[in-house]
Amino acid sequence: MILTIILGIVGLGVVVFVHELGHFVVAKASGITVEAFSLGWGKVLYHRKWRGTDYRISLLPIGGYCKMKGEELFRKAIAEDSTQIPHEEGSLFSVSVWKRMLTYAAGPFFNLLFAVLVLSIIWFNGFTINTYENKIVLLSDYPSLFSDTTYPADEAGLRTGDEIVAINGEEVETYTDIQQKIAPSPRETLPLTVERNDRRINLSITPELNRDTGAGRIGVAAWITPIIGQVKDGSSAQNAGLQEGDRLVKVNGTPVPHSLALHAVMSDQPSKLDITFQRGGTTRTTEVIPFYDENGNADLGIRFRGITHSSPQMNPLQAIAKGTRETFKTFALTIKGIALLFSGVDVQKAVSGPVRITYMVGEIATAGFAQGIGSGFVNLFRFLSLLSVALAFGNLLPIPALDGGLIALSVVEAVKGSSVKPKTFYRYQTIGFVFILLILFLTTFSDLSYLFSQ
Repeated sequence: MILTIILGIVGLGVVVFVHELGHFVVAKASGITVEAFSLGWGKVLYHRKWRGTDYRISLLPIGGYCKMKGEELFRKAIAEDSTQIPHEEGSLFSVSVWKRMLTYAAGPFFNLLFAVLVLSIIWFNGFTINTYENKIVLLSDYPSLFSDTTYPADEAGLRTGDEIVAINGEEVETYTDIQQKIAPSPRETLPLTVERNDRRINLSITPELNRDTGAGRIGVAAWITPIIGQVKDGSSAQNAGLQEGDRLVKVNGTPVPHSLALHAVMSDQPSKLDITFQRGGTTRTTEVIPFYDENGNADLGIRFRGITHSSPQMNPLQAIAKGTRETFKTFALTIKGIALLFSGVDVQKAVSGPVRITYMVGEIATAGFAQGIGSGFVNLFRFLSLLSVALAFGNLLPIPALDGGLIALSVVEAVKGSSVKPKTFYRYQTIGFVFILLILFLTTFSDLSYLFSQ
């Protein structure tokens, strides 16, 4: 848990720092004096002044900040009820409105640039993921495990054992591919190609909206063949003599062609399991005493074997093109996700605040590093690129106190040909801060409920 939190804080801090770095670079280029630029927040641990800027390393590694000249002049104008903020060389309010707009927009732009760079490097180097084959199991076949309802997969004519080989005309090779194509497409009709009994069948499916997550779902799970890939030390499975490579055949007399069949047998919480398994071409039996947690979930201490899928390595131009397409596809999906918030999604569950995001970053990094250093960095930075795009989009919203709100105010100034009065600017910013604090309060309450449930 501690490692998860540390990795989460550092990961989120990287994305915020990149954002502030964008403001810093463009402010400097625009002739705006940056009084302080800090890596981290809180107590200053080390600082050095160079060319008019106090560079700092602060205690809390949660991003950073960029303090530009002009705050004191703004406060003075408010106190004196001035009609405009005094102009002073190097002040944010002394440069042209267009330079201010570029400075405000630089933070989101750097976040998008960060995502393009990270994804391009990942595609250039190539990567591997641990996943499962593109064979599916219908959830409706197991009402003891899932709700007894009709899912889109049932309405589309899918069957347990089908292999989904194409969605919306794009080839599908793994279960991860299925998830990545279904999740962004709730309520959209998608053509499917499935392989069944050595022949291909064309179907269509309309994923339903999962109100808890805002993602699309069709009511299928991965077909996970019950071949043991890992046995935990001291677990029930190890005590029963099960080993890596064993293939479970029957449990309490019931055939288990895939992992859901095993979960169905265990849904009644039997006190013991008579397991028939294959090892080295011979069939054997053993008795396992399962362990159940406080929620009734069984833990045998085994992990089933998946498949490793490797991406092709790309040349630099191909990698940059792929990274750019993926970044702007994520940006478009972020816009789509905002629209879904008004489509009956449970906002308390579907929307994450900084606490949950920090935990998720750390959780993804921890899970990745458990599979190897390379997988850890790929998982972490892929998620950070997604988070960076989301931060860019969020800051471009025309909400007071955000970059988008400041850009909108600058547009008003450009159209009017005169600056906004300091008190008007102050009230505008106050509304934004109150709105953001309200959102933070609601999301933090939701985040804490989520963490306690974990």
